[in-house]
Amino acid sequence: MYAGYGNDTLTIGAVKLFADGAFGRRTALLSEEYADDPGNYGEAMYDQETLFDIVKRSRDLSMPIAVHTIGDQALKNILDILDQFPTVTYRDRLIHAQVVTEDLIKRLAKPSRVADIQPRFLASDFPWVQERLGEKRLPLAYAWKSLLDAGVICAGGSDAPVEPVNPLLGIHAAVTRRVPDETYMEYNPEQKLSMNEAFRLFTELTAYATNEETTKGTISRGKLADMTVYSKNPFTMEDADELLQTDIEMTIIGGDIKYNKAEETQLKETC
Repeated sequence: MYAGYGNDTLTIGAVKLFADGAFGRRTALLSEEYADDPGNYGEAMYDQETLFDIVKRSRDLSMPIAVHTIGDQALKNILDILDQFPTVTYRDRLIHAQVVTEDLIKRLAKPSRVADIQPRFLASDFPWVQERLGEKRLPLAYAWKSLLDAGVICAGGSDAPVEPVNPLLGIHAAVTRRVPDETYMEYNPEQKLSMNEAFRLFTELTAYATNEETTKGTISRGKLADMTVYSKNPFTMEDADELLQTDIEMTIIGGDIKYNKAEETQLKETC
């Protein structure tokens, strides 16, 4: 087995590992202590020697790695190790990258690295995560705009089943920076994405995470005809909340219609 082995529906990817925990239990590894728990910096899943050994064994097999890194110190720890190894054919994925620094953004902006981010986390984590991080870290928390503007390859995902699988919920979070059904509070609005940026995050750029950008991600001649048809045009919406009332009308995989809402409705009406 090797990275890329498989077919258009199932492929061997990267070696997955965890570098830290999560903000909810204050186990995400930070470079500075938690604002609401002095003395606590979170937890590293491995010491640097063990982490180095895992990466080395992966590289010996020419495999990329996909690393859960929520805190900035966890991200720094794995980048410090990756910098000691040559790249492989497939890109390494830094998963979540929920708190970054200007220096870490620069280090992520390499063609061999992908920030695998989940905008929907904003709707689950705010406002309570502000108490964990404190005001100083908030400008570069869930900082998708800063990452994209710096040239970081970002892939949008859901982290299902932790979050709902529906990509429109992640796109809504990326565009509005607020919780659905709440209209009064936007979190770090300067980090909002445009509708075009958000959809590109979940389509074209996501294909880069698995090195499939030549076959997937855009509706282009020569690529796989995998498409979703929605009930509303997101790019003409006056209010992004319309995303929350948008349904799937049709799914097409490899050019074949696999789901057609109109046919399903007609079948129900005749039964």
